[in-house]
Amino acid sequence: MPTPSSPSTILSARDLQFLLFEWLDVEQLAERPRFAEHDRETYDALLALCEQLATEHFAPHYRRSDIEEPVFDGEKVHLIPEIATALDAFAKADLLTLSLDEEIGGQQVPHVVASACMAWFTAANIGTAAYSFLTVANAGLLLAHGTPEQVERYVTPMLEGRFFGTMTLSEPHAGSSLGDVLTRAVPADDGTFRIFGNKMWISGGDHEMGDNIVHLVLAKLPDAAPGTRGISLFVVPKHLVGEDGSIGERNDVALAGINHKLGSRGTVNTAPVFGGGSFTPGGAPGAIGYLVGEPGKGLSYMFHMMNAARLGVGMSATTTAYTAYLKSLEYARSRPQGRRLTGADPGAPQVPIIEHADVRRMLLAQKSYVEGALALNLYCSRLLDVQATARDEEERTESSRLLDLLTPIAKSWPSQWGQESNSLAIQVLGGSGYTRDYDVEAHWRDQRLNPIHEGTHGIQALDLLGRKVLGGGGASLTALAARIADTVGRARDLGGEPAAHADALQTAVDRLGEVTLALAGLGDPERTMANATVYLEAAGHVVIAWMWLEQLVAVGEKTGDFYDGKRAAARYFFRWELPKVGPMLDLLASGDTTTLEMRDAWF
Repeated sequence: MPTPSSPSTILSARDLQFLLFEWLDVEQLAERPRFAEHDRETYDALLALCEQLATEHFAPHYRRSDIEEPVFDGEKVHLIPEIATALDAFAKADLLTLSLDEEIGGQQVPHVVASACMAWFTAANIGTAAYSFLTVANAGLLLAHGTPEQVERYVTPMLEGRFFGTMTLSEPHAGSSLGDVLTRAVPADDGTFRIFGNKMWISGGDHEMGDNIVHLVLAKLPDAAPGTRGISLFVVPKHLVGEDGSIGERNDVALAGINHKLGSRGTVNTAPVFGGGSFTPGGAPGAIGYLVGEPGKGLSYMFHMMNAARLGVGMSATTTAYTAYLKSLEYARSRPQGRRLTGADPGAPQVPIIEHADVRRMLLAQKSYVEGALALNLYCSRLLDVQATARDEEERTESSRLLDLLTPIAKSWPSQWGQESNSLAIQVLGGSGYTRDYDVEAHWRDQRLNPIHEGTHGIQALDLLGRKVLGGGGASLTALAARIADTVGRARDLGGEPAAHADALQTAVDRLGEVTLALAGLGDPERTMANATVYLEAAGHVVIAWMWLEQLVAVGEKTGDFYDGKRAAARYFFRWELPKVGPMLDLLASGDTTTLEMRDAWF
């Protein structure tokens, strides 16, 4: 375990402690019956366990899993052995069941604590951690929408670490346009379905770890309605499973090949073929699948998994930037180069580069991004806990509205600004930053996937402005403004710098509300949504500024280096980052049509 004199470069345990217990008051959740069995001692033990496992089993093979990519020999996918060893340790620690119900063998740990625990693994090695996280998301969907038989046959072994799970949505021709999927589900006489189609970009889609892989596949029945309304969801296991849980014959699921990615290379990314004839289960063509829930509701069921995955991507983006920040900080403290500008003696010893103002600027920017994003990630997870245990309908409605609004921001803001943070980490290391001798270049490549995973930046922007803000009549934005106003009031009571930051934030919130009303009044959906990405970025910066103001209020008058660091990072964000919102909102208010007017031939 890392010692206080040798802090981890994976993640900051001190920051997690502050966010969970000094800010979010996670211990208070014990007042809710669902979490009554847990206390600070439980949480501390879990966090320490996750730090230890991430440090000992996930981080050590990070570089090897990046360099020695998965290999497909035409029949099987081969991974480095350390991946399976790490995932086995993860499963044996019972970490697959942290936030699940006790009645199914779960531990009912609050989502906010579980998220903090899982942050250690995404920071240490996102490529390895993804296999378990996809499996947990798959299991969660089947627990919510599957039959008792499906839960017994597939979820139980997944939560025991014997089966793995995937989400199988995209197709080569359709990409994110899921209404255009062509995979077919043909009803069979025995109540099952035969699945035929090609999928693409499926993470964890084939490997030899565990006994089975459970694919959740989007497909269309013969009489399906056009578009997304015609999509159904099916369980399609790699190997059929008997009623007694035994592993049966190979299902007709094979690979056309694997994709070689820019980053997160330890997670095999596949192009699976369903019903291609490589295998004939039961002596007939087609992959055998089992309908989940009702026909035509597959996409709504899949969104149960996708919304969780979007929050997961946001956390992965945050932790990928966080570990790169810590590694660049360690380098800056140990790398001597140059002398202070006031130094008159050219023969004097060189100083560590952290002594140079511009290096401190880059480190401070990273700190403001990653600690602000981590606060947002955990805040959203706490909203999940409030939503699940709400004392009344009003509390449930408010938490749901806030979570709906914040989810696209929590996914996209860390993905965008985490990339900038990773770029700054490389810059801090200078020439060493883009060599394979240091991890930061690999983290930069890992990060580049996050603006695409689980809905691109543009898709999240359309979701935020079109569905979450305007589609709800502004109720979600009103709920957010009320929460921010409460924070502003508490910060003003503190006086001094917190009060000044509070005034700046309130001005930005008011301006965001005015611009939102102006966009709603344009009367032309294309004009309203043309610059949705700018709206997402502006709203994201406002939300992160709110997260920093919340942290400042929690810091209060506490003293010490840690709290002074929080004050400095908050000051940076309010002075350097929040002002960027003004020009964004001015552009939106102008109703600019530059992108709409551009023609293909002009490029």
